[in-house]
Amino acid sequence: MHTNYFAFEHADVYRLAVEVNQAVAGICWPVGRSHMKDQAIRAADSMAINIAEGWERKRGTRASKNHFSIAKGSAGEVFAVLHILDLESETRGKLQRIGSMLNRLSR
Repeated sequence: MHTNYFAFEHADVYRLAVEVNQAVAGICWPVGRSHMKDQAIRAADSMAINIAEGWERKRGTRASKNHFSIAKGSAGEVFAVLHILDLESETRGKLQRIGSMLNRLSR
């Protein structure tokens, strides 16, 4: 029987971030834009990882809010790359939802 040890595993924002992370990794990127691919993948990784770390810290503390703020910045970075290259409109919608959730968590 599998038991989830980490609280963030149940958070909608984390689950959505993992979906986005997997979608970004699977994109067929335009030729000559490998630097944008690398940037988006690193930012998507950072987004999910900072959500996890922020969630595991005592919620509402400066440290947790800082991780959520960093995750929001990373979400914006992924969104911008996808928008610039006109890729993955569904994933961009998910990023907007993530940004909204992180905006509340980082206050």
